[in-house]
Amino acid sequence: MARKNRLRRHSKKHTGRNILLTLLLLIIIGITAGAFILFETEKPTVNIDKQISFLGSSVRIPLMVEDHKSGIGSVVLEIEQNGKKKQFFNRTFQRKAWFSAAGPHQLKETVEIDVRKTGVKDGKAILTVSARDFSLNGLLKGNETTLSVPVTVDTKPPRVAVEHSQQYIRPGGSGIVIYTISEPAVRHGVEIDNLFFPGFALSNGKRFIAYIALPWDSGKPEQTQVIAVDEAGNIGKSIFSMNLKKVPDKRDRINVTDGFLKKKIPEFEEHYPELTGTMLEQYIFTNNEIRRRNAETIKEACSKPVPEMLWHDRFVRMPGAGRAGFADQRTYFYKGKAIDHQTHLGMDIASTARVAIKAANSGKVIFGEYLGIYGNTVILDHGQGVFSLYSHLSRIDTTLGALVAKNELIGHSGATGMAGGDHLHFSILIHGIFVTPKEWWDQHWIDVNINNIIGK
Repeated sequence: MARKNRLRRHSKKHTGRNILLTLLLLIIIGITAGAFILFETEKPTVNIDKQISFLGSSVRIPLMVEDHKSGIGSVVLEIEQNGKKKQFFNRTFQRKAWFSAAGPHQLKETVEIDVRKTGVKDGKAILTVSARDFSLNGLLKGNETTLSVPVTVDTKPPRVAVEHSQQYIRPGGSGIVIYTISEPAVRHGVEIDNLFFPGFALSNGKRFIAYIALPWDSGKPEQTQVIAVDEAGNIGKSIFSMNLKKVPDKRDRINVTDGFLKKKIPEFEEHYPELTGTMLEQYIFTNNEIRRRNAETIKEACSKPVPEMLWHDRFVRMPGAGRAGFADQRTYFYKGKAIDHQTHLGMDIASTARVAIKAANSGKVIFGEYLGIYGNTVILDHGQGVFSLYSHLSRIDTTLGALVAKNELIGHSGATGMAGGDHLHFSILIHGIFVTPKEWWDQHWIDVNINNIIGK
């Protein structure tokens, strides 16, 4: 009996000792885990979400800071120049917890700086972003990451001087602006209200030319200026003015017949299988939606012009009778009822059937395929924003990328697309804007408005 009691007492002592050891072990594990959390050593990550080499008069700096352990404690942005530091941004967070994330895991911030108001001088400097987390590592200061970027402070905009600007222009008309810039620019050209016309270097590289145009329905422009943007984002401007010539409206009536629909709709169905409904409904869809798509294709084709001037002197007009003019306001009738209204953006010229179509001037073939209402179409890039378009062709006799000379064969006339009979639809475009070809067919206009100005 006594022996059993001794065994019982020994077992209780052993059990108590095990419990105590377990508690001590749990305490040690807890302290270790807490220390691991509180003194974690993973540093924040810091990024500037764009390449910055220059700081201009006004700059936007997109910051991205992340810390997925203890969280972000503070973020500081400053510029150091000649041993002096100027702080632009300081974001500090209050601790939210001890044994879990104490601050946000991510910070996205775009810092806008007007450098001219900061006292920082033009010249070399260092842009620095520093981020600390909520760890107690580093003598309780937290883990720190610093990103330093060498930059050049440049707050002076380029000087822009207009040497020549178009004095008179009409809706649907063209012209040029000649200007100089005091320093290299990453973007420069002419702004006319919400339109932008890029500039290109002339032969000596110090003068620049921008071909400009007004849409056919344009009113008097409210803002006309040359702008130049340097690498630091500074914008230099020079304002000029133009006199607007009025153009009388020209109206035309187009009768759509059942015979025309039966002839044309199968052609459009072949290229646009999404056409549905009656032939008249398909015609209206083609004359509107397909026309809109075609305009986007033409604009895209004209968006990256050859930087050199490829053309010379006047553009050649195809021999033949004029059938429709530029900016004619067309109302379409079916069985005596008006069903649509569109603007004709070119000149129609008719001669014999399937007559040879030649390049109006030297250029590069940038488009040569079927194009909806235009049918088989060729577009030539003449350089620096000047383009010509030839449509309704029965066949195309040139290849994409070919350099063609003035009067070189590029196709044959036809009645493809929205054409009632064999003819050539000819257009001139300036940076994708349709303009009247009559100016470009006129050598006197070319000499007075372009050749004499640029010294050719």
